[in-house]
Amino acid sequence: MQLKKPDARKTTLWLTTTAMFMAMTVACSTFSIPVPGGHLYLCDVPICLAAVLLDPPAAFLVGGVGSFLGDLLFYPLPMFVSLVSHGLQAILISLISRYVLRQRPVLSSILGVIIGGIVMIVGYSLGRAFLYATPEIALVKLPYEILQAAIGGAGGLLLCWKAGVRKLFNRLSQSAGT
Repeated sequence: MQLKKPDARKTTLWLTTTAMFMAMTVACSTFSIPVPGGHLYLCDVPICLAAVLLDPPAAFLVGGVGSFLGDLLFYPLPMFVSLVSHGLQAILISLISRYVLRQRPVLSSILGVIIGGIVMIVGYSLGRAFLYATPEIALVKLPYEILQAAIGGAGGLLLCWKAGVRKLFNRLSQSAGT
């Protein structure tokens, strides 16, 4: 069995696109809205957008590692919770968007964002209860986690399907031969 040599253009596009979305996730980790029990972050927008567009490994890097790095730079306490919660969120969105309801990609990505958001909310709630050693803190923050997931999911889907990012991404991918 002979191994196929990877196409340099496809690899370069994959690396640069993943790195760009990771940088957007880290940058959006700096913008927050103060709420009771913490902050509401905008990093879910690039995570959801990237997860719909990219394959699961790239989605994990954007969601999990990108939010981990954002936390590491700005607020390190929940960085491992972010790695797991946003990483699983991004993988699920990517898998569902790619493999469920293939004939209805918009509906598939909406379903992926909803399920990914639920996983992120549960992950952060459990992580927060563990980190702060009290479930009450997690309950105080729960409505804002739901709001963050909803804003991030809606923003990512609108950018993907209504603002034309999906068409641009597909055009770039086809020109690279992917």
